[in-house]
Amino acid sequence: MSSVAPHAEPRAETAPAAAQPWWRGAAIYQIYPRSFCDSDGDGVGDLKGITARLDHVADLGVDAVWVSPFFTSPMRDFGYDVADYRSVDPIFGTLADFDALVARAHALGLKVLIDLVFSHTSEQHPWFVESRSSRENDKSDWYVWADPKPDGSPPSNWQSVFGGPSWTWDARREQYYHHNFLKEQPQLNGHSPAVQQALLDIVAFWLDRGVDGFRFDAINFMMHDPALTDNPPVANPAKRTRPFDLQHHFNNQSQPQIGAFLERLRALCDAHGAAFALAEVGGEQAEREMNDYTAPGRLHSAYGFDFLYADRLTPALIARTAERWPDRPGEGWPSWAFENHDAPRAVSRWVAPEHAAQFARTKMLLLACLRGSIILYQGEELGLTQVEVAFELLQDPEAIANWPQTLSRDGVRTPMPWTADARGHGFTDGDPWLPFGPDHAGLSVDRQNGDPDSLLHFTRTVLALRNEHPELRWGSLEIVEAGEAILRFDRVRGSSRLRCTFNLSDQWQPATRSGALFHTGELSAEALGPYAAFIEVI
Repeated sequence: MSSVAPHAEPRAETAPAAAQPWWRGAAIYQIYPRSFCDSDGDGVGDLKGITARLDHVADLGVDAVWVSPFFTSPMRDFGYDVADYRSVDPIFGTLADFDALVARAHALGLKVLIDLVFSHTSEQHPWFVESRSSRENDKSDWYVWADPKPDGSPPSNWQSVFGGPSWTWDARREQYYHHNFLKEQPQLNGHSPAVQQALLDIVAFWLDRGVDGFRFDAINFMMHDPALTDNPPVANPAKRTRPFDLQHHFNNQSQPQIGAFLERLRALCDAHGAAFALAEVGGEQAEREMNDYTAPGRLHSAYGFDFLYADRLTPALIARTAERWPDRPGEGWPSWAFENHDAPRAVSRWVAPEHAAQFARTKMLLLACLRGSIILYQGEELGLTQVEVAFELLQDPEAIANWPQTLSRDGVRTPMPWTADARGHGFTDGDPWLPFGPDHAGLSVDRQNGDPDSLLHFTRTVLALRNEHPELRWGSLEIVEAGEAILRFDRVRGSSRLRCTFNLSDQWQPATRSGALFHTGELSAEALGPYAAFIEVI
């Protein structure tokens, strides 16, 4: 059981919130539409379901919702294969439903971000249908096409994230087309001025519908090396589950020309007021790219996979990632996530089950204390665990292709449990598209709403603490200690300083304090219990 000390009032010398852009230090709640709430009983979540449950999100104290793709799609990669960027897939509803969602969110004081996938489309997108029809049509160069080598083999050695070569032969054009992901997700030619303008027009379309910002999916995959240079191999690789992991991805992605396009994106967002532009950046060059993509005049913020794919949460990991984003003029603004729709649940990944309840609190407090904007994934506020989905129930194409070596993303995409005792746990009146975890009913929203000691109530308290203390939302971060178990850092704004201390181990650790403004877990005068933490004014 965790205990919470009363909050201190914000101090008068701190700058008012109005002096900061809304997104700076914001808490953003990610919604995966298929699994949030189903309004029509077909077992798949939809936009009306999201709208009906936005009060829950607003009550957390977050600033914005990020809605994962809901566009028209054949759903080979569950919406990340877009067939029409300007429409809503019927499984999720209509454009009118989206407009109603935005209106309700704004009425609750929430901003709305949407996912835009600009590195590839669905093979069913009209652009690709036209592009593959011949080598002479108006969109013939909108995708990455290339002739085979003289022996008929693919133009380069590039490998797909989902397994196998990233080239597929197309008999219509008698050429190969490139795809970094599924073969049903052909790669856009981001170098093309016409493609760039089409993508900017899509951004403008959604801004005109009231969207407040965007998360640009896999944006570092947007451009390729036009010379189609082979990727070099990884020397002495560890055990790998995919051919993709055996290469350095210098040529199929991460091209320097991406930066100039991001400047055009930023200018468009700025022209629409306070629209927020967030990059998702993964891969071995992510650190350099995140800083490059958030350089002055480019995107507002970026987040990567520092925590999402880490097998342990250690003081060294926190210190290393935080120190890459110093509070200096001209430096970019980071965003952080411990969970999302692509990564396993952190409480299942980072801690033994017997410590999960306390760890979930300390993890939430740590996220709220980091410098940057923070992203909570749906169900994280409930402490949902990773679900083991049987092979015959798998939906994730990557997991199916690489089974049993690749951990299924389905295990983190399972439905939200709203009501413990209802059929479908309040998510649906039908059969859910993925199964619930065996422990998820006990973690449901209604159960936790009725328990003042629940993680849900704790999350609300922690986010209120972050909002009340400008040091936590906007201040600089200074690492004080990053040992084997204890992490200490200061959040500093003006003359105000808060010291945040975390025990990231399952053993008691020495840790002195002068008095706690806020604490969770067991603590004594000179020690901190397993996965316990405190904040003090110094």
